Amino acid sequence: MSAGAHQVFELRQYSLRAGQRERLVELFEREFIESQEALGIGLPGQFRDLDDPDRFVWLRSFPDMEARAQALAAFYDGPVWRAHREQANATMLDSDDVLLLRPLQAFALQQLQRPAPGERAPAGLLSATICPLEPAQAKALARDFDAQLRPRLQQHGAPVLASFVTEPARNNFPRLPVREGDCVLVWCAAFADAAAQVELEATLAADPAIGAWVARLAALPQTLRLAPTPRSLLRASPTLRLTQEHA
Repeated sequence: MSAGAHQVFELRQYSLRAGQRERLVELFEREFIESQEALGIGLPGQFRDLDDPDRFVWLRSFPDMEARAQALAAFYDGPVWRAHREQANATMLDSDDVLLLRPLQAFALQQLQRPAPGERAPAGLLSATICPLEPAQAKALARDFDAQLRPRLQQHGAPVLASFVTEPARNNFPRLPVREGDCVLVWCAAFADAAAQVELEATLAADPAIGAWVARLAALPQTLRLAPTPRSLLRASPTLRLTQEHA
């Protein structure tokens, strides 16, 4: 997937039946990665939520909204999903917590390689911070995030891997609901481990410039702490950090 080619992203959070996450991860990574990529769908990453043992989070991307509709129809009407949908759906309580996004700063994925099945690769931790916006303030807050907050975050040791705002187009694949009506900015960072992420949170909370920006949000931000699954392309590896610092 070309990092600059995809302009529509989905941040998908699934609530699962108790104890079913590993079953879904194994099925997903065996059956649903290459089969979606073959249709032009990007899969930057899939993750275990560290704060909820029954939540699975993943990212999916498309060149544009028209390509999204075509690719999703091809996948969900295709043979792979037909063969495995009952097994996948049996793990889930809810799959409708989906944010439809467009990138302000896209992930730099060119130098990353997806681990092969069974390969052991450094994982680390990624965070996705979801910032609720008042629609009337969205453009100004996104501009100020890029001009003011992104440099501050980098100074504190958390280069922004990517940032997104809500995609305003209507959901053109209604079989899969999204959170229509929400307006958000989402930014992602990578950490060596959970302790490094906690330390950064404390540092950011003490920064008055960051506090002033957060005070302008519609509600307090939510930070997802995400452990990459074995075949996630996005991982908190030295390659990822180096790529982002020079992007």
